Amino acid sequence: MRFSIIFEAQIVDASPRGEVQVFNELVEQALLAEDLGFDVVWSVEHTSLTHYAHMSAPETFLAYLAGRTSRIGIGHGVVCLMPAMNHPIKVAERVATLDILSKGRLHFGVGKGGSQQEAGAYGYDLGELQPIIDEAMYLIPRMFVEEEVEHNGTNINIPSRPIHPKPFQDPHPPMYLACTNLETLARAGQRGMGALVLGFGGPEEVRKKNQIYRDAWTSRDPADQVGYRPIQHLAALCPTIVLDDVEQARKIGLRGQRYFYESLNYWYGGGPRPDPDSWGDQLVDEGGKTIITTKLASETLTMDLRESEGDRKPSEGILNAQNAYGSVADCIDYVQQLADAGADEILFMTNMGTVPHWAQMETLRKIGTHVIPHFR
Repeated sequence: MRFSIIFEAQIVDASPRGEVQVFNELVEQALLAEDLGFDVVWSVEHTSLTHYAHMSAPETFLAYLAGRTSRIGIGHGVVCLMPAMNHPIKVAERVATLDILSKGRLHFGVGKGGSQQEAGAYGYDLGELQPIIDEAMYLIPRMFVEEEVEHNGTNINIPSRPIHPKPFQDPHPPMYLACTNLETLARAGQRGMGALVLGFGGPEEVRKKNQIYRDAWTSRDPADQVGYRPIQHLAALCPTIVLDDVEQARKIGLRGQRYFYESLNYWYGGGPRPDPDSWGDQLVDEGGKTIITTKLASETLTMDLRESEGDRKPSEGILNAQNAYGSVADCIDYVQQLADAGADEILFMTNMGTVPHWAQMETLRKIGTHVIPHFR
């Protein structure tokens, strides 16, 4: 099992000063993660989502990290494949170059982004993007292996051209798909790609999604394969704060999770902007579950970020308080639950808005010193 970290560059202070601070902190965390034995540092890609994610140029951020590190994997989680944002030729060139410079440490995830705010910035309708993303997804790996590529597609046209350089890894870095719903999980399995399960649903949700992914993988048609390197791999998000003071860890983690949800819901669900200055911090234990008791606007609690999945609204999972917040033992127990549910990789996430840098650093130290060695 792999143990990794994932960054959104999520901040409360969205000023230029706040952006400088968060990027410097993320670099410090990534360097510590390498020293502590983490396997991969993943970076998302978003544009125009103030507060929620200021990681808009992951190719630059990851290239900088590759130069500062020597062992840890470098993960695009993911590259958004809107051609006006990331043209297939430039994606292939950048991925191959970074794979060479990192000496084969690159992991290449792809997706479309999740909001009209982002799609509209580049002139697209989010609801019409999937065929375009699919076309680019199949096209880019050809550029990794073919001497010249010519493509006359429905949405993308490229005259015959040589694309350089070729990747360090043969035939190319492993490829993954961002999976935020059941449809994308099945698609990842059907196309022989790794699945990056980027949701807060917890072990039971991971278990359901893992089954969908594995079933799709087992029954896949080789003709649907994306790229030339099949990979059966499911990575699960694990929001985490681990401190000696268990209650402090839970408070910090839950506040960060609330900020994550409210900033996400602002852009994806039409909710109000997050306002952590208006929140209290009282925690109450109900049936063994620690919850925040401060008031949330009703629309924030009930807003569906996507269509319902079965009998569960996707927005409910992100408010689940049963994550790896607390002691080392709490973290080990939660990671074990994710592993038992089918996760091949744990994506530890501490970069949640209100979480202070010192708590993120201490959490990484606890994971690297106690949690990772426990499983290895």
